[in-house]
Amino acid sequence: MTITQPPPAAPMRPPGDSGGLRETFRNKYLLRLLVRRELRSRYKGSFLGLGWSYVRPAVQFAVYFYVVGVFLGTNRSVEDFPVYLFSGMVLINLFTETLHSTTRSVTGNAPLVRKVFLPRELFPTASTLVSLVHFVPGLLIVMVASVASGWRPSPVALGAGVLGLTIIVVLGFGVGLAFAAVNVFFRDLEQVVDISMIVITWSVPMIYPWTHVRDHAPSWVLDLYLANPLVSAISLFQRAFWYPGTDQTFAFPPDLYERAGVALAESVLVFLAGRVLFARMQKRFAQEL
Repeated sequence: MTITQPPPAAPMRPPGDSGGLRETFRNKYLLRLLVRRELRSRYKGSFLGLGWSYVRPAVQFAVYFYVVGVFLGTNRSVEDFPVYLFSGMVLINLFTETLHSTTRSVTGNAPLVRKVFLPRELFPTASTLVSLVHFVPGLLIVMVASVASGWRPSPVALGAGVLGLTIIVVLGFGVGLAFAAVNVFFRDLEQVVDISMIVITWSVPMIYPWTHVRDHAPSWVLDLYLANPLVSAISLFQRAFWYPGTDQTFAFPPDLYERAGVALAESVLVFLAGRVLFARMQKRFAQEL
């Protein structure tokens, strides 16, 4: 009688060593559940539900348009200012919401982190996908407004829009991974992120044209301003949806596409750094939470 030997046991892994983002996207079912759970919890007991994705940007747009555009006169100096404003606003809102939600993604799911063994990257990934869901209504509004202003799709315009969106998503996800990990140990980061939303909104050419910085700030401030990846991303999105409907005399920042390539490379580096930091710190998440 032959005795069969049991198969060798799988090697033991330290807690939190879950295979990273590859394992996250293999668990598509869990990822879908987390996205649905976050959407339902955010709009639980709400009459409008996902309709708030239209109301919030509409109110924000109205405030900026009337205060900055009408009262301060930007509407007279920037052609088709409503489309200019909204095309930048939807993209910067995607970035700020991604940063806000991913920072709280791990701490907000503390019971699951403590009790269930699953890839921790699922939580910031789900938060980023929820932000993209909220981005879609704003994008549709921008496209409708752009068509009404004379916009017609072209390969150059669509390419600029895709590149700008890619910079925002990669950069936001990378920073979000790092912040989600650090926030487990230092909860003050949530307050820092909330305050940074004010700075981010005014640090890009969304409410005003970039030429205001060129004309009124020292040259070193302009260089620092243009080095911001968000500035390149917003300019690309305006190039995609606002510029084709104008008289096309507006001058975008110099070397826009070269700067955009650098911004994309910086965003990828931030993403890789955030992924490494998250992977190293996640082993202590359950203990800290």
